[in-house]
Amino acid sequence: SWTDPHTGQKFAIKKLPHVFQNLASCKRVFREINMLHSFKHDNVLTIKNIIKPQDPSFFQELCVLTELMESDLHKIIISPQVLTIDHAKLFVYQILRGLRYLHSARIIHRDIKPANLLVNSDCLLKICDFGLARVWDETNRNDMTQEVVTQLYRAPELLMGARKYTDAIDMWSVGCVFAELMGKKVLFPAAAPIEQLNKIIDLLGTPAPEDMRLASEGARSHVLSQPFRKPDTTGTLMQMLPGMDMLGVDFITKLLAFNPEKRLSALEAAHHQFLVEGRLRFHSCLCTCCMTNPSTRLRHFCEDFEPAHQKPFDARWEHELARSTMFELRDKMYNFIVDLQKPM
Repeated sequence: SWTDPHTGQKFAIKKLPHVFQNLASCKRVFREINMLHSFKHDNVLTIKNIIKPQDPSFFQELCVLTELMESDLHKIIISPQVLTIDHAKLFVYQILRGLRYLHSARIIHRDIKPANLLVNSDCLLKICDFGLARVWDETNRNDMTQEVVTQLYRAPELLMGARKYTDAIDMWSVGCVFAELMGKKVLFPAAAPIEQLNKIIDLLGTPAPEDMRLASEGARSHVLSQPFRKPDTTGTLMQMLPGMDMLGVDFITKLLAFNPEKRLSALEAAHHQFLVEGRLRFHSCLCTCCMTNPSTRLRHFCEDFEPAHQKPFDARWEHELARSTMFELRDKMYNFIVDLQKPM
């Protein structure tokens, strides 16, 4: 971390080495710093500054300053610390609130997992790591890779080779993270993608053909050639996740719908009855959108609890990035950093 000598404020330093190792790496970094700079939200990590490189023509690494967070959900899950259902509701509400903001900006995160969810001791949560994130273009999704999302949190359409997918892949990951918070262990532990898919089908049952519309022909044939598996989702989840009630089961099964079109959106999930207490707790003491009157100590709640991004990314931005050369991107990146400079 780095401490500002003028204000005493602490920042996290993220070093991005070998930025110009290849064109793909260069585009990824430029995309990530542009996204981070556009974010102004309690539940999404944002850039505070980027240290200006000394030589505009030959710099190879970047030092990005972000807010300093104390831990992440992965560390908390594997620690002996007891997590209550109230903790889970508060954390998951914040993940959904952050995703509502990202998805409204047309950004698919594509790597939601406990290690990418930073937390402070007051339970404030921020989504981080936008290295795999992409701007979603509904008119042209043919070339999207399915080699995204850490396997344990990967949605079934990705495991089945879908080339067209939506921000619903992030919602599946949230369901997996929520189950992990409740059960203190990975929901679908598997060494390989095919085993991962089988564990999902063990829980949800054999999907109907229309629920596999996005899957590759080979993957669909594989699933349909297996013996039919009847779901016992509610019973199994109640057994696996201590402290889970029927409302919680309803919530998680709507996130873990095999068919991405049937999954809850981030905004729908944030409004689910199961999260009422988590939502209220967040807006009562953690958010910056609601204000407490210092003299009366009364809380004044804002009108929009789950705001959208003010300036969504345009698909043309991604197309322009795709056409850029490494030399053009080096200039763009340097100019971006110069524009960002503030008195330190």
